[in-house]
Amino acid sequence: MTAAFEVRRATAADVDMIARHRAEMFSAMGLLPRPLYDAMVAATRQYLAEAMPAGEYLGWLGTPVDAPAEIVGGAGLLRRRVPPHPQSGPEAISLAEGRQGIVLNVYTEPAWRRRGVAELLMRHILAWAAEAGLDTLVLHASAEGRPLYERLGFVATNEMRYAGALSPDSSRSRTRTR
Repeated sequence: MTAAFEVRRATAADVDMIARHRAEMFSAMGLLPRPLYDAMVAATRQYLAEAMPAGEYLGWLGTPVDAPAEIVGGAGLLRRRVPPHPQSGPEAISLAEGRQGIVLNVYTEPAWRRRGVAELLMRHILAWAAEAGLDTLVLHASAEGRPLYERLGFVATNEMRYAGALSPDSSRSRTRTR
């Protein structure tokens, strides 16, 4: 039998849970070494304490209907503006005005996986994004999450990420200026 879930918007009172979910997500993907876990949680708490009240970060949390105090999953959206750009739609290419959301922090507690929590959270995000008038919605998918995102209509793109150091010290060692 599948449990029924409810989704609610995250509040400032949920910052600790969201920060833990984010660290657990990166840990599960093998990207967060254990010695950096506590620093990641603390830095995320600090970020959310500013971004949530500003409306820059929005979060949704999933709970079992019969245990509404138990948070079993979460997902977030970072609102950002990008320059206008062409975008492909179902019928034609149009001009996106630059209202973009990046989906992040999609995480389900291990004991609750494969029961529809992440899909329900993502459907809430998709509905919110449509209602808010976002032009585009992007995310970085883990291998485990990719099938869900593809099922919901996300497609792979040609995005690349710079893997070099961006610190001022590293750039000075490569380039000399007068």
